[in-house]
Amino acid sequence: MIDIVVVLRAEDAVLDFLSVLTDDGGGETRVILADRAETLVLAAGMEAPERLALIASHVGPVTDGITSPGPEVLATLLRRAAAGGPCRIWAHSPADNRRSRGRLGRDTALARAADAEDSGAGLMRTELRHAVGFSPYLQILSDLDRPLGPEHIAAKLDFVNGSCGHLLAEADPEFVVQTPRVPAVERFFDTDPEQRERLFALLASLDDEAASVVDPWEFGSSRYEARRLDATAAWVRERCADLGSGSALVEVGACEGALTHRLVAAGFTVRATEPNAVFRSRLTAALAGTDAVTVDGADLAELAKEDAPRATAHLLIEMLYYGQDLGLLDDLATDLVFVALEPDALASRVRPWLERSTTWRADEETVLVPPQLETVCAGRAYLSKRGSVGLLLRRTNG
Repeated sequence: MIDIVVVLRAEDAVLDFLSVLTDDGGGETRVILADRAETLVLAAGMEAPERLALIASHVGPVTDGITSPGPEVLATLLRRAAAGGPCRIWAHSPADNRRSRGRLGRDTALARAADAEDSGAGLMRTELRHAVGFSPYLQILSDLDRPLGPEHIAAKLDFVNGSCGHLLAEADPEFVVQTPRVPAVERFFDTDPEQRERLFALLASLDDEAASVVDPWEFGSSRYEARRLDATAAWVRERCADLGSGSALVEVGACEGALTHRLVAAGFTVRATEPNAVFRSRLTAALAGTDAVTVDGADLAELAKEDAPRATAHLLIEMLYYGQDLGLLDDLATDLVFVALEPDALASRVRPWLERSTTWRADEETVLVPPQLETVCAGRAYLSKRGSVGLLLRRTNG
């Protein structure tokens, strides 16, 4: 049985898969280096020091643009490495917060599935396990844990200090080697396609990778998210109660409409804006036939430039995490802005700006939901939902 280890860079093979490279079975191991589209052959009977020396010779400096070569290239590399025989495939986690590794883990699984469709058998009959690896945001339930003994730990540290010294001081968080990225217990898990895609999307930002599955943040199934959304809608309804019925709201970054539905049910007219085309198409479909809602693709910068009728309020709910220029709020066509963020982001992003602002003052601050631990991806992992704090901003000259 051949073991095939698929990694982005050579050092990853030792940091996350040393137990595979030094398995007592002593069989052949092949290491696919995705950044080079190259396969290293570690012959059966090759001693661990010799294997690590071969891998060390391929550790290089960090260069720009290192990423997964894509499922098609990986499928070719996997077929060649398997050579028609039985094998076990080991790859990065699709939920690795280093996006380059997460993408490669996902693409390896897609390559394996595509090969099966093309050949009618092929790699689909192989085992595929993902390394939990460095996972600061998710605790993933593993299926196979391999504690490393003192000898293996010494070999791993010698490899890092001898071959990866430049990575200990690397500035790029994608490639720096620090203590948590040198695990003493190597943990692995199996997953089905749906869980894999959800794990991958969950760690994505607001791009098409996040939109690769419907409801990537599980607003429709999470008890925490339901509480947060209900509390947010109730907060907006209560603060707008004195402004008359049919108040017009602009919801910025409406995603797939989980909050929009609640706002409409509360009697508001809503302009739901969503720049991501995939999310926007789902938002439009979900709200089809709802006269109280209009949908468009404006982002915060575009809204600030518009010469639009004044809205009762703009809603910036859980969306100011991405470096937006908060000065754009000054040009929104409204005198009220509802902001909701997790507490640390509110403190680091909004409060310093608000202290300097001569346009806005905080009328109210309220805890919408406290932090909570919750399972995700059908129980495959769990994480800390960090809580949500609402801040009502009123224009000082409004």
